[in-house]
Amino acid sequence: MYLELAGAAQVPQQDKPSPSPRGRHDEELAYAVELWSEDRARVEKVLARAFNISLARAIFRAALEENPGRRVVLSHGPRVVEDNGE
Repeated sequence: MYLELAGAAQVPQQDKPSPSPRGRHDEELAYAVELWSEDRARVEKVLARAFNISLARAIFRAALEENPGRRVVLSHGPRVVEDNGE
């Protein structure tokens, strides 16, 4: 895909995120389910992102079952929604 600028050559359009099949961009997936390191000091990996709280909570519960004894956090932007480590 190319971006055309008036009076300029065609420039590849690489910075724009690709929409999902339903037309939503990744930045709209505001809920994140995070797996923390075993020492609970840092996020080891983001397991999933979700568009709404219902789906995010279902993913959070599944992550708890799949990662017993590990800290799992459900966040919405900077706000912690659920945290099994506190």
